[in-house]
Amino acid sequence: MTVRWVLYEAGIVRIKPTRRGVPSGQSKGSPKRYGYTELHRQQHTGRDYSCCLTDAEWALVADLFEHMATGRGMPPQLERRTLLNACCYVLRTGCAWQLLPKSFPPWTTIYKSFSRWAAQGAFEAMLHRLRQQWRERLGRHAQPSAAVLDSQSTRNSPQGGEAGFDGAKKVKGRKRHMLVDTLGLLLAVTVSAARVQDRDGATDVVAQAFARVLTLRFSLHLLSSTLAISAL
Repeated sequence: MTVRWVLYEAGIVRIKPTRRGVPSGQSKGSPKRYGYTELHRQQHTGRDYSCCLTDAEWALVADLFEHMATGRGMPPQLERRTLLNACCYVLRTGCAWQLLPKSFPPWTTIYKSFSRWAAQGAFEAMLHRLRQQWRERLGRHAQPSAAVLDSQSTRNSPQGGEAGFDGAKKVKGRKRHMLVDTLGLLLAVTVSAARVQDRDGATDVVAQAFARVLTLRFSLHLLSSTLAISAL
């Protein structure tokens, strides 16, 4: 006596599909499914990426972007937070504007908002506000009284720009001069060709920092290869 006969005697019968390729429980006229459909995919809201602002972070800078002048025309139909999250995504990942995920609004809208906010100084205002809040959190004065200046030469990016050759570091490309406070928080930055000497490139970045941070003083001390700016 075989196992199949024992199962048959017990009333256990194998149910075969009515047609090859049609699973049991599915009618013949129903559409076929292949893989996942749109109903199975996660619905993104533009806030599901690690570079997007949290509710607490957005509360700290919302007024800088909500109240920026937009000129004449229709009132905004998209959430400013979603536009800012898309800008943060591009800046963090380095992708092209055209390659933004579909969960964000059209890339042309994002790029126009980014250009307008950059021209109005919204991102710089956000940086200065967060720097002041972080200094106060650590028990420091909101405005720094000392800063450190240094430069870094790097190769050209695909976007191009004026290039040069840094003979000291043997790098052909561009050079960035950055001024930071004693906590390492950015105060000012300029980008030039790599052939620009540090003594020449420091003029613009120092002037930029003095125009924004009034507590800095014109007291310069040369420390090895860096230039420290301290209060008198």
